[in-house]
Amino acid sequence: MKAEEIYKKETGLDARQDRRENHLLLKNTPTKEYLEWLENMVERRYEPTILKWIKKMFAHAEEKEWFETYWTFDIHGTISRPDYRKATKVVDYYPYAKECLQLMSDRKDIIMILWTSSYPEEMKVYRETLKKDNIHFEYESENPDVSSSKGSFGFYEKKHYFNVLFEDKSGFNPERDWKFLYDYLTNTDYRPDPSWSMKYNEDYHNND
Repeated sequence: MKAEEIYKKETGLDARQDRRENHLLLKNTPTKEYLEWLENMVERRYEPTILKWIKKMFAHAEEKEWFETYWTFDIHGTISRPDYRKATKVVDYYPYAKECLQLMSDRKDIIMILWTSSYPEEMKVYRETLKKDNIHFEYESENPDVSSSKGSFGFYEKKHYFNVLFEDKSGFNPERDWKFLYDYLTNTDYRPDPSWSMKYNEDYHNND
């Protein structure tokens, strides 16, 4: 709920009306300051959908005793601001994107996968930049660890297996969400048990 909607619900006033009129009605309650306070409260309560999913995913992984989880990332509009130039390519990180990816790269349980439609010449630049920044992707547009031949969870000949997807077209907000993920990664105590391993046999699908 937006701050102005909360304001109207709590006061019965429309914050978009004449500020001077509202100020008189509220006596000593400054509309501008109150709205700023509400904005802060809304921001504090906000939690990105992807963070909610990561918490749920980790809870599921703990229940199943999975050590590795697979995180798939788009580049443009997710890690890096879009760059439509083909001659010169750079990685223009969104705020906290680089820091988050570095934290993820340091964790052995998080297997990172790039999933991008970038041209080969672009990928050369991206690989070099990411490596220089201590960001390490295990795979690109594939996950050979989980495959149909190993009997893992489903048919993965055309779509690779992943637990988390970072993609702006699926609702990830790179201008805002990376900061919440950074705070989570630096403060969470959850770590999977290294003795856990990927389970290649599953009982989700049966003939009953």
